[in-house]
Amino acid sequence: MQIYLDYSATTPPRAEAIATLQEALTLHWGNPSSLHTWGGRAATLLEMARMQVASLINAGDPESIIFTAGGTEADNLAIMGIAQQYDTPQHLIISSVEHSAIAQPASFLEQRGWQVTQLPVDRFGRVDPEDLIRAIQPNTALISIIYGQSEVGTLQPIAALGQIARDRGILFHTDAVQVAGRLPIDVQQLPVDLLSLSSHKIYGVQGAGALYVRPGVQLLPLLGGGGQERGLRSGTQALSAIAAFGVAAELALAELPQEMTRLMTLRDRLFAQLVDVPGLMPTGDRLARLPHHVSFCLSQTHKNLTGKTLVRQMNLAGIGISAGSACHSGKLSPSPILLAMGYSPNTALGGIRLTLGKDTTQADIDWTAMVLKQVLERLCPGCAVASC
Repeated sequence: MQIYLDYSATTPPRAEAIATLQEALTLHWGNPSSLHTWGGRAATLLEMARMQVASLINAGDPESIIFTAGGTEADNLAIMGIAQQYDTPQHLIISSVEHSAIAQPASFLEQRGWQVTQLPVDRFGRVDPEDLIRAIQPNTALISIIYGQSEVGTLQPIAALGQIARDRGILFHTDAVQVAGRLPIDVQQLPVDLLSLSSHKIYGVQGAGALYVRPGVQLLPLLGGGGQERGLRSGTQALSAIAAFGVAAELALAELPQEMTRLMTLRDRLFAQLVDVPGLMPTGDRLARLPHHVSFCLSQTHKNLTGKTLVRQMNLAGIGISAGSACHSGKLSPSPILLAMGYSPNTALGGIRLTLGKDTTQADIDWTAMVLKQVLERLCPGCAVASC
């Protein structure tokens, strides 16, 4: 029995997305910028996908969707597309629990003289809007706060944070890669100026993403070239991947109400079966949480028991989960997200994440809970939650 519970890392492409990909590769392989019939067919498919992705977040103008190679490029375009407009360094605000696709561009800017403020979070990973108000300076050029944290599942109060920025005339970006297709997003109501999306998080294929750019917001491109995507992302579009993205977005929107409720039910069932297990402690906000996301830290009673150890053991049992800590050049590092939330370095080595998807069943949840308990008992007999 094999169970995949790493949907926050990537989702399996759905059959409709694969069929669209194949059709695009065989029938619509023209360059969308070409003026002849072949190019016209490709351009029509491209603009259909643009409308489908725009509908997922209720963007009234499809032209506000700029296609990229993925969520990371969308994040970088948002940060650097604003920053490059300034001749002198300004002030950027992010949270301390951002994805590296935001944290690293912010670090790059900081090395070049920008002042970067990382807002603290509480033990549940939430930003306090009052901290944002206090952090704003006269030269604050951009605020970027992740919508749904991929490692611990916490949802930020994006509406409140975005409104603070809008009231002060400051541009606001959010990485919504984990939220799109799992919770409703309405950019006509949500006070955001820039919003990042990724195809392979919503059952599309890898290699496509998008940045929503509110009409009137000016960006500078990262790439020079032929001026595709309103001049903001030059290069011939990856049409087949984008077409699959569009279909996945359309289906995600249609299925969202029912699937959101189903995932929340499964999520809560898994939490209920594991919340009192010795050796495990839930992480993230239990209420303001992604509907598909379950996360814990491991007890450090046994110093060699890390999140990656448990991932390997679960994989041997046919269950795919993920760990929060990072491994670079063979050296295991504590999760920066858990450190930002106040966990000790030892505990921050023990983060694990189980994320659910459209193929996850109740039987999968029950089996996973049973196996995880057995693995923990074998690896860490007698562990106590208090030791976390």
